[in-house]
Amino acid sequence: MNLSYKTIPPDKILSILPLLSKINTKTPPDILEKRVIEMGKSPNYECVAVFEDTKMIGICGLWYSTRHYIGKSVEPDHVIISEEYRGKGLGKLFFEWIYKHTKAKGCESMELNTYTSNTKSHKFYYNEGFNIYAFHFLKVLREDGKFY
Repeated sequence: MNLSYKTIPPDKILSILPLLSKINTKTPPDILEKRVIEMGKSPNYECVAVFEDTKMIGICGLWYSTRHYIGKSVEPDHVIISEEYRGKGLGKLFFEWIYKHTKAKGCESMELNTYTSNTKSHKFYYNEGFNIYAFHFLKVLREDGKFY
């Protein structure tokens, strides 16, 4: 397999929508597109991807911040590997690249959220050396109170 890893420039951010929409099935497509464009404009966000030749087969958003309890931190978000490429060690290879990439940017730690129902991801992150330190709480402030 001929793999490469790249940062997705903000003007190409919509190229992640085919993969992103596979894991985000609740958000209406027009809202998802607007959110992704807005994310791409943030100076604290970067999207990276893994390619086989020229085919995008995995994505990961990276949110950068400095936290009083751990220093400069990065939060991987919307991590996905195309279904037909899962179970082949690509997630591990992708994260090895992400670790190097974010360490080179001065990151001292990595934090992430994963849905409680995504047990395959839990095993993956445990194997990558992640530990559970907290619970992630969410409150929807929109008038409709719905999560999307």
